[in-house]
Amino acid sequence: MNRDPRVDAYIAGRAPFAQPILSWLRERFHAAVPEAEETIKWSHPFFTLGGKPFANMASFKAHASFGFWNRQDNETGREGEGMGQFGRIESLADLPDAAEVERLIREAAAKLGESKPARPRAAPKGEAEVPPELAEALAADDAAAATFDGFPPSCRREYCDWIAEAKRPETRAKRVGDAVAWMREGKRRNWKYENC
Repeated sequence: MNRDPRVDAYIAGRAPFAQPILSWLRERFHAAVPEAEETIKWSHPFFTLGGKPFANMASFKAHASFGFWNRQDNETGREGEGMGQFGRIESLADLPDAAEVERLIREAAAKLGESKPARPRAAPKGEAEVPPELAEALAADDAAAATFDGFPPSCRREYCDWIAEAKRPETRAKRVGDAVAWMREGKRRNWKYENC
């Protein structure tokens, strides 16, 4: 079995009421899915399957909890009463019998194994269209033009969009002046927020 001694230590360090609950849940888990591995994540025992987070259990002052990582895997009617799908577990009587818990674990494992289709990636944005006013200003300032040309496409697009969205000619001219001054100093469009 894929047991982690840190989980043994976790269970041994819990309150006396929680130790039998955690041990029983651990045994159900390994009986249902022997290939599962144990680890500690966020200071609680975790079960992983194929390297993916699968389920966790924990102990608190007055209750224990057990639940599946993907909360849509199983519904027990006790969601919301505490962490996990089984709510607040104060004794073994608060849990279904061994066969039912193992069935739920196997169902969750089967759903975890189903591959979900990957989300399609967004098409990369093309090169930004440089507004004529900016192109003219960059042609007259070699330092700003060198900085602009050295920027990645996203940074060039930020400057171009910012200038192009100005409605009044005065606003557009002011933005071109600011952009050229900032680029002369090697600054990106949102340079003020880079160190926040």
